[in-house]
Amino acid sequence: MRERPPEPVDSSDGPAPAVRGTPRRGVASATLGFFVGFAGVVCYGPVASEFEGAMGLSGLLLGLLVAAPQLTGSLLRIPFGAWVEDVGAKKPFLVLLGLSIVGMGGLSVLLLTSYPDGLTMAHYPLVFFFGALSGCGIATFSVGTTQTSYWYPSEKQGTVLAVFGGLGNTSPGLFTLALPVALAALGLTGAYLAWFAFLIVGTVAYAYYAVDAPYFQFVERGVDEREARRRAEACGQELFPGGDAMASIRGAASIPRTWVLVALFFTSFGGFLALTTWLPSYWQAVHGVDVRTAGALTAVAFTLLAAVIRVPGGFVSDRFGGEPTAIASFGAIALATLVLVVTREFALAVAATVLLGAGMGVASAAVFQLVPKYVPDAVGGASGLVGGIGAFGGFAVPPILGLFVDLQGTAGYATGFVVFLVLGVVSIGLSSGLYRARPTPAPADSSTPADD
Repeated sequence: MRERPPEPVDSSDGPAPAVRGTPRRGVASATLGFFVGFAGVVCYGPVASEFEGAMGLSGLLLGLLVAAPQLTGSLLRIPFGAWVEDVGAKKPFLVLLGLSIVGMGGLSVLLLTSYPDGLTMAHYPLVFFFGALSGCGIATFSVGTTQTSYWYPSEKQGTVLAVFGGLGNTSPGLFTLALPVALAALGLTGAYLAWFAFLIVGTVAYAYYAVDAPYFQFVERGVDEREARRRAEACGQELFPGGDAMASIRGAASIPRTWVLVALFFTSFGGFLALTTWLPSYWQAVHGVDVRTAGALTAVAFTLLAAVIRVPGGFVSDRFGGEPTAIASFGAIALATLVLVVTREFALAVAATVLLGAGMGVASAAVFQLVPKYVPDAVGGASGLVGGIGAFGGFAVPPILGLFVDLQGTAGYATGFVVFLVLGVVSIGLSSGLYRARPTPAPADSSTPADD
């Protein structure tokens, strides 16, 4: 990927230092910070049986607990994604990662003092709270997407956002593999202490390496906004903040297609979050595997696949368009979940899970390829709305899946997939609506972006 190197620019008061960093460093640092924070998705999922056994949880309460990190990790994307419009990405990143450190530290102290014999249902609110706090790092997604968008030109958005999202999204899969292994080697408390140390080291590394886009660097040096924009354009920056934080959110919210993208992301990325935490319980309950095998199946057949495939998904979206790519991807989601509802055969369930992971990963890439296209003047606000409300599916869906278990017992772990079947079918309809209503490019300039 060719990049235009930043050019040294002189200020009116004398020589100014060159812009720090390059587009590649911008996306690499954003991916690093997102990787560190996004691991919080699986704060409880891979070892949910440990907490379920210690506290005697129902299906509903178990679903709420494994979804706890997604509560903050989704809703905080909205204000923090828009805050980037005012201050750049580095400060919001560090605040979110710092909150995650506090949450994981609190959980570690609770386990040190209460687990195993003293951890009871009375501790459930505290365990939920620390899980929600640990999930603040998940919200770095909207911060990182905005940081990445401001470093790269419009025609590369699908590719670089897919690289950022795909590589950053691998952390839940890797932690789903690692946490059961750490549980066996270190015990539950030792596993979370190791995670606490990882968060601290990763946050320090991000703080050292991260660089904001040129516009924010000039503003930080005291250059007025108009001049900062001119200089940033000379350095190759194309996308810029559309106003203050609330103006960015209001601007994005006033565009109807923003809400279509929110709904699509609720299914693709919200579904990814929900199933990353729920699938370990499904494999153990329906197919009788142990906790380590359940973690491996979830990571390899679903979470890592969905993360990594976002990268080629971005290429495909750039090549064929985000709308057609989304239609095909949501079709795969609907087909896969239909199979999971009706089958109890292990090999077929694994194959369906692989198809489901591929569909969710490519669909997520396709949706975010469309964000700068439909909301170019409020990328930060749109990233917050799409990423935040869309990712809220990761919190909203697991308790519903838990209700299926409460109502049907073990069979509910499989029949609960009907939720994603319905979401997939609805998303096919919404994607098709976008495709049919897309504007026809003007003959003289086929690269003209879609109108709002």
